[in-house]
Amino acid sequence: MAPKQNAFDQKKSAILSEIKSVSPDLSPKGSIDELCLPIIHLINSHEDMVTTSSCSGRLSVFAEGSKDVKSKIGGKGDGGKWLFVTHDKNAVSDWTSQFNFTVAKDMRTDSTTRYILYKYEPFILHVKCRDFASASQLYNTAMSCGFRESGIGSNHIVAVRISIKLDVPIGTFLDDQLQLFVEERYLSMLNNITLMKFQDNERKMRELYDKIQNEIIGKPLQETTAQPETKAERFERKRREGLERQRQLQK
Repeated sequence: MAPKQNAFDQKKSAILSEIKSVSPDLSPKGSIDELCLPIIHLINSHEDMVTTSSCSGRLSVFAEGSKDVKSKIGGKGDGGKWLFVTHDKNAVSDWTSQFNFTVAKDMRTDSTTRYILYKYEPFILHVKCRDFASASQLYNTAMSCGFRESGIGSNHIVAVRISIKLDVPIGTFLDDQLQLFVEERYLSMLNNITLMKFQDNERKMRELYDKIQNEIIGKPLQETTAQPETKAERFERKRREGLERQRQLQK
């Protein structure tokens, strides 16, 4: 009889089966972004790590839902909808051709205003690790190549993130009408900035891939395992984990 797998190995086995499956996954897109596949396969080749979710980076245009006077300005509200989403940089330049916008006659806003938000969100990757040592190794590697928004959450899940995002209001959503309060040339400028962010994002993904290949996959864990935590280091780790749990609960 084969030995029983522990909880981590069972979880990893299930995730790898899902990745290999041709069936749609649970993400809105229904499949893993192609740009993420190299780094996903690399990380999953490590016996103490498995990827749980990812996004290679995307441009989205979001119309906020209805809000009341107690809503926060910029909050998503109820009934919001995605007008446009793409993970493909080649689709950035002409996204406006799909919509009929009108020019906003009144730019006054308050807490009930439903904004149209133009958003670029960079690469993000969540990795479940077997223990704190392997989680710390991945976290330190990500931080060392500029993924400064990364953190270690509960159950040794490492969120690998970088801050090259863009999030600006470009209009309002009123009576089911899309009303812009920016000019076409401003949208063109945003698209150009987004294209540069896509390029920067891909460069950082390649850099992270190389770092993981050279500093984790190519090295035994014991060579890079940190010394036992000091009280100050443990306090900082607990603080990061608490912030990550709060962020997950707010989604």
